[in-house]
Amino acid sequence: RGQYEAAEALGLSYWQKTGFIILPQALRLVIPPLVNTFIGFFKDTSLVLIIGIFDLLTAGKTAIVEPAWQGFGIEIYVTVGLIYFVFCFAMSRYSQGLEAELNRHRVR
Repeated sequence: RGQYEAAEALGLSYWQKTGFIILPQALRLVIPPLVNTFIGFFKDTSLVLIIGIFDLLTAGKTAIVEPAWQGFGIEIYVTVGLIYFVFCFAMSRYSQGLEAELNRHRVR
């Protein structure tokens, strides 16, 4: 509230107050939970199915049933786990970068 009043004292318009004061603070608070939600969607694979990419874990399970792939169950699950880890780690690092960028602009 005090920041909003200070912006009014500076003569900022509604959109300037929202863009320069409210929105940066809201984004800093919202980005981490939002990225966690996306990581959860990805791990649950429902998001992956919605955008039309095959379900990775089901594809791994199907491959294990195939006669040519029997005996490679551990390798398939390790590969699927690595793929999930790489994507989730990349999304997490991107989120940290966004947070750092917002914090850097906030300091000025």
